[in-house]
Amino acid sequence: MAAARALEAIPRVPGRRENEGAVALSDRMPRLVLEARRVSSMLAHGLHGRRRAGPGESFWQFRPFVNGEAAARIDWRRSARDDRLYVREREWEAAHNIWVWIDRSASMGFASDLAQAAKVERALVLGLALADAFVDGGERVGLLGLTRATASRKIVEAMAQALVADVPGLTQDLPPRAAPARFDEVILISDFLTPLDRVAAAVQEIAGRGSRGHLVVVADPIEETFPFAGQAVLHDLESGFSLDVGDAAAWGDAYRGRIRAHWAGLSEIARGIGWTLTLHRTDRPASEAALRLATLVAAARGTG
Repeated sequence: MAAARALEAIPRVPGRRENEGAVALSDRMPRLVLEARRVSSMLAHGLHGRRRAGPGESFWQFRPFVNGEAAARIDWRRSARDDRLYVREREWEAAHNIWVWIDRSASMGFASDLAQAAKVERALVLGLALADAFVDGGERVGLLGLTRATASRKIVEAMAQALVADVPGLTQDLPPRAAPARFDEVILISDFLTPLDRVAAAVQEIAGRGSRGHLVVVADPIEETFPFAGQAVLHDLESGFSLDVGDAAAWGDAYRGRIRAHWAGLSEIARGIGWTLTLHRTDRPASEAALRLATLVAAARGTG
């Protein structure tokens, strides 16, 4: 027989770790917003805006009337100020959106001495910077499963506020179940240190309706090189599990082989659905990954 139960008050509110994580993220967000703005400004050389004539509501420019065009296209008010006829052109506005998901789970809080920033901070800067650049180029951007897509010039602040308020997102290591429209663009930013079968299922569900997408793997250099020797203790930030390693140098060979295999598996997942994969190490500037993603999205949309 089926049974139902109602949770008491305590299990229904965020726990201490989630609350502390949300407060810490809120404290850091102004600095990360500024960094995202800086990275976004650097993308201007790599992005080409999509402003061009087409159906839409936003005014773009006036241009001289060309013989053979329908007279209904003439803007008589503007033409009355001159001795020429002018046509009011409107900016092309596609119905397609760009969706961003930023992993903020426990493993993303990792940072080594070799990194310029913690993985979560780099992921936030990348996501916010790309959103700012895309909106500046005329696109609509939203947080996957969290906000609607918008072309607001305050997209960075809006996304930052939504992320700070999204306390449950601090425990989610995979993107939410969502079904973007066909030809929408999806950017998933994470370390993807999750079993490949779970990653594949989540990504394939998002791509199910024909959306295009990009996986951005954010990795600390230590997670790739494992430069340890002697006795070491490894901690899993997600589960809290610890492992004592007697000979880290010898164990490292097997580890490096597994991480390379894992990344190769992610590449296969992306390639299998026609998505791209970008590996970004946190000892490199955020602008490198941002420019690559901006170029990939522009190429996919035919705006490059």
